[in-house]
Amino acid sequence: MKSTGVVRQLDTLGRIVLPIELRRSMDLNVKDSVEIFVDGDSIVLKKQQKGCVFCGGARGLADYRGKSVCADCRAALAAKEE
Repeated sequence: MKSTGVVRQLDTLGRIVLPIELRRSMDLNVKDSVEIFVDGDSIVLKKQQKGCVFCGGARGLADYRGKSVCADCRAALAAKEE
């Protein structure tokens, strides 16, 4: 893991502010979702990637009632209904 050399303190609600340079380099924008992982004694933040609610795939995503469904899962669901 690469160190950025930036140190931040938690506020009274447990929040931290990510520096603008880091947000820009990671293409993080206002309202973007960030996943939180624990790896041993480390906390890892990762920009959440939109994926299919069934398989996690990203090919041919379409929105259905606010959820993403990929082309393969849509085809499987259509075949099951026939």
